[in-house]
Amino acid sequence: MLSEETITAIADELVQAGVTRTPVPRLTARYPEMTVEDSYRVQNLWRQRSEANGRVLAGRKIGLTSRAMQMATGITEPDYGIIFDDMVLDSGCTVKWSEYTHPRIEMELAFKLKKDIEGPNANIFDVLEATEYVIPALEILDSRIEMEGRTIVDTISDNAAMGAMVIGGNPVKPEAVDLRWVSGILFKNQTVEETGVAAGVLNHPAAGVYWLANKIAAHGDKLNAGELILAGSFTRPMWVYENDTVFADYGALGTVTCHFE
Repeated sequence: MLSEETITAIADELVQAGVTRTPVPRLTARYPEMTVEDSYRVQNLWRQRSEANGRVLAGRKIGLTSRAMQMATGITEPDYGIIFDDMVLDSGCTVKWSEYTHPRIEMELAFKLKKDIEGPNANIFDVLEATEYVIPALEILDSRIEMEGRTIVDTISDNAAMGAMVIGGNPVKPEAVDLRWVSGILFKNQTVEETGVAAGVLNHPAAGVYWLANKIAAHGDKLNAGELILAGSFTRPMWVYENDTVFADYGALGTVTCHFE
């Protein structure tokens, strides 16, 4: 494991990279001995820095849960990150492209919790019972670490590449639809770029939520009522640039859109 001094230095470096929009060199190239546990230590310290600056926890994101994303990144283990309230945007928003580094878009479902979910033995039924509603979402991926050659250690340290999320469409009770069969069509500037089905996320989008509850239980943490849990992408990441308009059609669950200026 890396020393506390090194963990602190990395966290400070990533905070600064978020300000300058300049990715830092890959951590695993500089610290080949760095472990997954080290990377979550970095992420937790980054979270503490952010909260000390007044940011408020809104929820968590789960990443790399679908085969599409694992094939796109070459990483086969899920990860998670923090969502602060200033990262949650409404459908129809205009986003400043320059505020993100290498922004990309993914289609996902988000679970709004009405009850706590606590591991280490949480299951899919616990998630469905604890969910107030499920809502369509887009995730805007951001990168504070150079992307070439990244491993899961780099990604976790980078708050699982979380930039922001855009929510909209029609919130639904989890029992009102078969969540496995929620499908989506992702457009960029009126051209279909990606399609997917929510079953691509661990065979059920709720599966990532209980995976996360069980994962964080080892650190004495749990998912809390009121949190918004971004369950993982069922499409590959789509690159976006200035003046791009993104439109996601979730069928009966409605649409989500945003524009980059």
